[in-house]
Amino acid sequence: MNGKKILGVIPARYASTRLPGKVLADLCGKPMIQHVYERALRAKCLDGLVVATDDRRVLDAVRAFAGERAAVITSREHPNGSSRAAEVLEGREADAVINIQGDEPLLNPAMIDETAEALFSADDVVCSTLCRPLHGEARTNPNVVKVVLDRNGDALYFSRSLIPYPRNTPRVPVYEHIGIYGYRAGFLRRYVALPMTPLAEAESLEQLKVLENGHKIRTAVTRCTDAGPSVDTPEDLEAVRKILKGEEAPR
Repeated sequence: MNGKKILGVIPARYASTRLPGKVLADLCGKPMIQHVYERALRAKCLDGLVVATDDRRVLDAVRAFAGERAAVITSREHPNGSSRAAEVLEGREADAVINIQGDEPLLNPAMIDETAEALFSADDVVCSTLCRPLHGEARTNPNVVKVVLDRNGDALYFSRSLIPYPRNTPRVPVYEHIGIYGYRAGFLRRYVALPMTPLAEAESLEQLKVLENGHKIRTAVTRCTDAGPSVDTPEDLEAVRKILKGEEAPR
């Protein structure tokens, strides 16, 4: 990325609301966080990769498979992964941070590179993320976040509702947001200090805080088609196990 130093951070909070301890859940002989870390390590753009956790059990597990510098303890008070990533950034030299979700054991590492590419696509881009076409019943699932884009590829809005509403034809594409974020280092520091905003709180979507404060999020449509599901429930864990065993194909 033209000499830019990019740090990858994997926030890994132990006390997940819907599935506590999921980052340490066994997936075919490895904890889930190990699958995420090893896949992220294959991204071409990263100059460093750190797991940021709030729990000694996660810290010890990551250091066991990746070494002492692969994980750090961060505050338990962080409201989201971006805030946790900002703590990791302090005291480190980096031009940008890629926030990689700790519950994506089937992450395609090329998505990390795509996020970095979008982040550095123009000098005025301070934040980036990814999306992909969405079809079927997932279009109305509130757990699947949707995004609409302008003609420059910047996000207009994120929602748990179906957007845009297909009242007229021809229908425009519906895109699913992929929860990976790229931040310019200076912007990340400013962003996490901003107070919560009404839309972000209403939808429980932290990225809306960026838009509500007048900033843009460059959103690229991923070229990857083989990313599997994120893990939020025991059913998700079982689905990932089947994919890893070759019993099912990624969605």
